Amino acid sequence: MVPDVNNERDVVRYYRQPGSRLGYRLFLHGTKHFGFYREHDSPWNWPKALRRMEDVLGERLAQPPGARVLDAGCGVGDVAARLAGRFGLRIDGVDLVAAHVAEARRRARRRGLDPLLTFAHGDYAVLDFPDESFDAVYTMETLVHAAEAETVLREFHRVLKPGGRLVMFEYAREVPTRMPGPAAETFRQLNDWAAMPSFQRFVHGTLERLTAEAGFSVRRVEDISRSMWPMLRSFAVIARLPYAAVRAVGLERYAVNSMSAVEFWRHRAFWRYEIHSAEK
Repeated sequence: MVPDVNNERDVVRYYRQPGSRLGYRLFLHGTKHFGFYREHDSPWNWPKALRRMEDVLGERLAQPPGARVLDAGCGVGDVAARLAGRFGLRIDGVDLVAAHVAEARRRARRRGLDPLLTFAHGDYAVLDFPDESFDAVYTMETLVHAAEAETVLREFHRVLKPGGRLVMFEYAREVPTRMPGPAAETFRQLNDWAAMPSFQRFVHGTLERLTAEAGFSVRRVEDISRSMWPMLRSFAVIARLPYAAVRAVGLERYAVNSMSAVEFWRHRAFWRYEIHSAEK
């Protein structure tokens, strides 16, 4: 398999732009996923919501301590660290952005989790692991960045042991023809500027179909959008004025995170946040 160099470059560019680097670090300490809220939670308690979403992932993986798990798109390693520290899992993380991998290694050392965490710079569409290496594989809002989700899912299937579990926290969207024109165009722009070609393709039902075609048995698809919405709404409140300013001068593409916070909240009826669970 040959990596898609153009898409890889776009993903790295998105995460290295100042808005992404500063925004994720300032608000989420570098973590790059949404949080999970319960009724009456404060929408502004982001650390609690982030750790709870990671705990939900650990529960869906349902692996015993010592199980070997692949984090596909590990970012700065916070998800892997939570799974190692709370569930005792051994995590191999892979990420396209070299700076993410370096930071993940530093955080693992500070937390004393080196024995359980390994991070490598690379493309999860072309994994450098033997067949049947892992007990489980997960993505946390990263498959949307894949140039070709089919290739990635086949690679996940290859490195999983028989009976191994795949858990993906990913987005799904409405068919563009069933959306108002401005909403459909906004999704197209955001998916282009944020290097999310697979999200553009992931109309409802597509990811489960592709997962099955890759050889998996799809066990469950959960829509947990409402448990994520408080964080999205808080981001939209913060981003409203900056987004209005850049929109007034036609520079939205240089403030993608502000744009996505406002527009994804505004058009939340047309997309979902889902947990996909499957087995090899």
